[in-house]
Amino acid sequence: MNSLTTKTNYPALYTLVTVFFFWGFFAAGNSIFIPFCKAFFDLDQFQSQLIDFSFYTAYYFGALLLFLVSAWKKKDVVNNWGYKRSIVYGLLFSTGGAIAMIWAVQISVYAALLVGLFIVALGFSLQQIAANPFAISLGDPKTGTSRVSLGGGINSLGTTIGPLLMAYALYGSTKTLTDDQIQHLSLDSMTLLYGAVGGLFLLAALLFFFSKKIPDSKSSAEIKPAKKAMVLLVSMTVLLVAVFIPVFNTYKSEAYLRVSALQKQQETVISSLKVEQNEEVRIANEVKLTNLKQEIKETLTPIENKRIYLLGGALLIIVGSIAFAYFTSQRNKEGWGAMQYPQLLLGMLAIFAYVGVEVGIGSNLGELLKLEEFGSLQAVEIAPYVSMYWGSLMIGRWAGAVSVFQLSKRNELIALIAVPFLAYFVILFANYFAGNEIEHLYYYSLCVAIQIVFSFWSKNKSARTMVLFSLFGLLAMIVGLFSSGMLAIYAFLAGGLACSVLWPAIFNIAIMGLGKYTAQGSSFLIMMILGGGILPPIQGKLADIIGIHESYIVNAVCFGYLLLFGILAKKVLQKQGIAIDEID
Repeated sequence: MNSLTTKTNYPALYTLVTVFFFWGFFAAGNSIFIPFCKAFFDLDQFQSQLIDFSFYTAYYFGALLLFLVSAWKKKDVVNNWGYKRSIVYGLLFSTGGAIAMIWAVQISVYAALLVGLFIVALGFSLQQIAANPFAISLGDPKTGTSRVSLGGGINSLGTTIGPLLMAYALYGSTKTLTDDQIQHLSLDSMTLLYGAVGGLFLLAALLFFFSKKIPDSKSSAEIKPAKKAMVLLVSMTVLLVAVFIPVFNTYKSEAYLRVSALQKQQETVISSLKVEQNEEVRIANEVKLTNLKQEIKETLTPIENKRIYLLGGALLIIVGSIAFAYFTSQRNKEGWGAMQYPQLLLGMLAIFAYVGVEVGIGSNLGELLKLEEFGSLQAVEIAPYVSMYWGSLMIGRWAGAVSVFQLSKRNELIALIAVPFLAYFVILFANYFAGNEIEHLYYYSLCVAIQIVFSFWSKNKSARTMVLFSLFGLLAMIVGLFSSGMLAIYAFLAGGLACSVLWPAIFNIAIMGLGKYTAQGSSFLIMMILGGGILPPIQGKLADIIGIHESYIVNAVCFGYLLLFGILAKKVLQKQGIAIDEID
């Protein structure tokens, strides 16, 4: 690698953080795209969550492919290409994905949209593997985490703008559309949106390629193969594919086709009841409706049970595989590579849970807000709430980037209080500018104040941050589950505040003490972004069975594990002689 210098390469850093924006824009835009697709393509909650599934599983397969190729060549592919070139390749791949999205929109086929998103995210996988260590390498290692936080802040700006632009592209200036009206919308504006995004991908690739300020950051050093880790990951992948194929096949079964036909009959009866004046006909239709509901339930229940068992099996495969590596590698470290370190394996599950909870809260928010006790909102009306959720991630990350600018202690203290509220007002202004109602978000400032208090308590220490903000998220989910209305909405939105600082905390703890295995460990962590493709569909299927509100128990469990990780990882590192509380 190029030698590190204490002077930050700001031109390169400012160019680099543009790719962080793209990741956030697409991830948060999916939160609007999911309820739209559910109405437009007449999907159930699980089918709509396949958007997240295709998007986040691409991260896993992209990172896995790079790991396998690196093992085969005995050279780290990203290091060999260099961070700069790797990001250029990733951007070009995402450009191809945007073109595929345009084609998918033109033919209005849901499966084609999923393929397009998968290709976009494959490019993101390569970009993200290179961008995080690249940001750290662009200056003094002591401020590397702050540079990653700055990228995270720009990422969160994308998550704030993404839902608003996606809502405008889908719905235009219309503010009150029913799901039936959504099914008759034109997707021409989506073509323009993805065309513009593809153009930006290409422009960013050219900017990176021709920039003289951005170092190549290449390395041709050989890496030691981790054969046991390779076998484990390939086996886990095969098992996951074997589990998900039967899940998808249930949508082609005779029983499910029967359910679809019955549901259409049910919709017809409901429509006739709204206009029917003859009392005898109304009574007959009500009896017919009751019978249809009962038949649908009896036919659908076995299918739903099969799906939830299979999805639960996928989760067990991932947890079981990592647990197997955890206990086996402690007896014999040979062949495990970075997986010989327990903090990394615990961190892999933590990244899995973190991305799952971050995506799950936002992606299921649209369906939650349709409930009567949450306002009975139409899909078109949820944008300000989704924007505030993803914007909550920006609030914490902007605060985390303050130290990049090397302020005095007094000014840094002021900034740590002012910056979160500045970010909060940016979100409000963005929604106001988009024509959304924002009065219902004013009292959310109290949640921002709570986040600031937790930030001071954490003292910028990774372990303290992990424990305190995981506890914050767990308490928020519990409040949301046992309440309704604006209190519950604020509680679930506050999950974004809790998540805002967890990524760098998990990453720092998980790769601490890995030494020469740090790069390999980073790739394993990126693979676990897979959590965003597994846990939200599980929550979606659980929502189809027990209700969307109750399904948020999945997010509470995720925060529970993150809290456990913060406690266990500290003990693991102490056994290795690493005093984590003394490390910033």
